[in-house]
Amino acid sequence: MTNRRQLFEARQRRRANTIAAASTAAVVLAIIVLVPLAPGWAAVQKSFFNGAIFARTFPGLLEAFLLDIAIFAWCAPLIAALGLAVALMRDLRAPALYPLRLAAILYTDIFRGLPVILVIYLIGFGIPGLGLPRPWNSPYIWGSLALILVYAAYVAEVIRSGIESVHESQRNAALSLGLSPGDAMRFVVLPQAIRRVVPANMNLFIALQKDVALLSFIGPVEIFRQAGVYKALLANFTPYVGAALIFLAITIPATRYADYLMNRQARARS
Repeated sequence: MTNRRQLFEARQRRRANTIAAASTAAVVLAIIVLVPLAPGWAAVQKSFFNGAIFARTFPGLLEAFLLDIAIFAWCAPLIAALGLAVALMRDLRAPALYPLRLAAILYTDIFRGLPVILVIYLIGFGIPGLGLPRPWNSPYIWGSLALILVYAAYVAEVIRSGIESVHESQRNAALSLGLSPGDAMRFVVLPQAIRRVVPANMNLFIALQKDVALLSFIGPVEIFRQAGVYKALLANFTPYVGAALIFLAITIPATRYADYLMNRQARARS
């Protein structure tokens, strides 16, 4: 009986995969055939898909993308640390520590309620406007701080949801065994919570990789700004297509990995 069911499920999967592949091929073929028939396709192809300009500008875009990676690399661990600290502050239960909990609530409400680009403008232009000496007036520092403050608020809420998903009985059991509230959080609750929120936080860090490009509005010449420079020099939008391909080469594998983690987590629960 089990073998029959497995064979039936295998046939159903093959049938579903065949239909999905056929429908996808039909849509791709329709796009390939119909789009070039549009009246303005020749102009669009020249402005957005110019092979010579793509080959000329792509190495410069890759070099500029290294700055995006560097900004992401120093922002990501700071976001994780600040998000974890804020999540733990939100979970404080001692009445004497309520001011810390209130501060964490206000922090997450404010920075989750503001658009990222607005925070970048306020911090990236506002703090250097105080007349600080170099290097403390650098847009790299204050633009990175803006990203850290915004994304840490989201990470904190994700971690807090993971903490609250751990049943209260586990915390009580740890306390009954003689662990302090801090040790119960550290050794019992937090390890489970972190494992449960890894996929959600992966998606946030994928979004962070893209939003690093917003720092170009306050000065840093990263890939988006470099594409704009090439566009102005060459009067062509192909560099933006090159920048998009570089972002996709990074974000699509990361997105698929996040989906894999979510599916594995779902299978483990079931």
